[in-house]
Parts: sequence; C-alpha cells; structure tokens
Amino acid sequence: MTASFGFSRLPLIVFGNDKLGMLPSLIGKYGTSVCLVTGSSSFITTERASRFLDTLDGMNITYRIIKVAGEPSPAVVDDAVRVCAGIRPDVVVAIGGGSALDSGKAISAMLNMTESVKNFLEGVGTGEHPGTKVPFIAVPTTSGTGSEATKNAVISETGANGFKKSLRHDNFVPDIALVDPLLTLDTPPDVTAAAGMDAFTQLTEAYLSVKAMPYTDALAIEGLRAVSRSLAACFHNGRDEENRSDMSFAALTSGICLANAGLGAVHGFAGTMGGMFEIPHGVVCGTLMAKANEVNIRELRKKDTANPALAKYALLGELFLGEKGRSSDWYIDGFADHLHTLSLELGMQTLGKYGIREDDLRVICSQTDIKNNPVALSEDDLYEILFSRL
Repeated sequence: MTASFGFSRLPLIVFGNDKLGMLPSLIGKYGTSVCLVTGSSSFITTERASRFLDTLDGMNITYRIIKVAGEPSPAVVDDAVRVCAGIRPDVVVAIGGGSALDSGKAISAMLNMTESVKNFLEGVGTGEHPGTKVPFIAVPTTSGTGSEATKNAVISETGANGFKKSLRHDNFVPDIALVDPLLTLDTPPDVTAAAGMDAFTQLTEAYLSVKAMPYTDALAIEGLRAVSRSLAACFHNGRDEENRSDMSFAALTSGICLANAGLGAVHGFAGTMGGMFEIPHGVVCGTLMAKANEVNIRELRKKDTANPALAKYALLGELFLGEKGRSSDWYIDGFADHLHTLSLELGMQTLGKYGIREDDLRVICSQTDIKNNPVALSEDDLYEILFSRL
C-alpha cells in the first residue's frame, strides 16, 4: 500500500533554451507595469537584457529595476517595496540567482502590506501573512537554489543577533517559473560550483529525508542523474549548453523536492551560519556535504542497519559511480568517497576562509535544526562535521 502524502502546488513551468523570448508576452498578460528585480550585474548588463528591455519599451510596458547585491535583508526588501510601490506594478519579475529570486518573491508578497517583512519571518516576527501578493514570475540565471519552484523567500541579517529565516506561504509559489538554461552560460566557475552543490545537496537531502515520498524520490533521482552527468562538466566548461540544461533541470527539480520532502543537516547548518557570517549558502553546502553524508552513513550503520536511507545511499553510489554488480556497502562507501573527491575538484572553500573559528562551532551546533535528517545526530556529531571543514 502506498503511504499517504501531500504535495505542494507548482508554478507554471516554462523550460528550455531561448524561452526568455516569451517573457515580455507573459508579462503583458498581467498588465503594463512591472517591477524587475535583478542581481547587480549578472543579467542586467548583458545583450539579452538590452533586447528584453527594448521589447518592453516597444510594448509600452513601464518598468522599475531593482538591483540586489548579495542575500536579501529585511531592509533591502522594505526599501525595494517602497520604490516599486510608486509604479503600482501589475507583476513582479525576478531575473537572477537565488538572492534575486528570493528578493522578488518577498517584494511581490509585501507590496500590499504596510509593515516590514521582518514582522512576518518565521521565528523572528509575530505577524501572520495573509498570503496576498502581486503576481510573480521567477527567471533563474544560476542553477542552485530552486527558488523558482518554492513557497518561501529566505531573508537574512548577519551578526551576533543575526538570522536566516523564511517568509513562507503557499501562495508565494511563483505564478510562472521561466527556466532558460542559456541564461546560465556565463556563470563563473566558482558560482557554478557553489550553486551546483546547493542543488546537489537539496536533491540528496530531500531523497534521504524522513519526509520523502514516491513522488519526490522519482523527481530527485532524475535530478541527481542530471547532476551526475553535468555538474563537474559545467565547472570545467561553462559554455556547454547540454550540461547547462542538465543543471538547470536539476536545480528546478531540487526546489520541487525540498518544498515537499524537506532537507537535512547540511541545510540546517547553512541556515544557522548564514545568520552569523557572510558566507555564501552554496559554499556551506559544497564544503559540508561530503563529511555530513559520511557521518550520516556511519550513524545509520551503528544505530539502524534496516533504515531505508542506507538502501538509498547504495542506489546513489550505483548512480554516481556507474558500475554494476557491486555490493551495497561498496556503493555506499563509494558515494561518500565520490563526494569528497568532487568537493576537491570543485575547489570548495573551508569555513575558516569566511571568519568562522573553532570557538564558534558549538554555538552553531546548538542552533542547528536537522529534523528531516535520515538519522539523529548528536551535538558531537555535528561538531565533527564542522570541525573537519574549518
């Protein structure tokens, strides 16, 4: 018998090369005024952007451009809402990496509100958002967060009292996710690595999650198959369209999976560290993924050899190592070794490069939530993971 489950709503997904050309007409279906949220330079300075804006001009569509540098804070969102409110946008469009998409998602949610977004963040504010929003279109230019398919926008403040929390509501799922892999061709290798490891981690953690279900398992495996073919290849040759298409698919799929199955220890760490230090989310994922899975495997073998997560680890090993006829333990250990090798190949930075010190590790561990991890980990286990990548 199939176990009961629920599945979150999805945006209308438009996927494929050159789909950016459809964006003006999609905007036009909502009205004649748009708030356009972008990164600081990755898209807005390109020839594609010039052609896109010329098309909007030709359609007599008014637009206001909001540039977001780095991960959005409440102040960034609040300021953008004040600026965009002046043109009364019919639709918000975010074109960029995960930070731009999260910013656009939050702006669309706050344009009809009078309070700061901070008041509606989980674990920070006391308000309950009613879910009203201006229609929102997400257009990713990196292959990482999968924010184009999720109902939450991650907002952060760094410092001693910092946080990295979500603005979340079922209605905040983008109305349209337009995924054009050609927009990722110029992504630098370091960003390609960090974003790709974010997607890889999301797919893996959702697949292994205690909340996984047949739907998310099926999607996760297809996303992971794309990662196995193309993540390292994109890092070494970012202009290969086939590999970029694979990673765009993987990132989109990772967003769908995490929204429905949740995530594990690595993303627990990322949420905590993102509020304390200026460290890119993808770097946390990329540098911790190998050790976190190594510890997961060790603890599963020690505590629960019948846990279905071990069988899933074996399937991951078979997928990524590409060999048939080996034992389950060979595949499990081989997958863990592969993660360590891949982290080195992609040049993932250690935590100390971002100001994290040994004295910080216990504090990070005490504040890290790993409720969907396939096995319970002690604070000492968590410390071991962090210390190994200090």
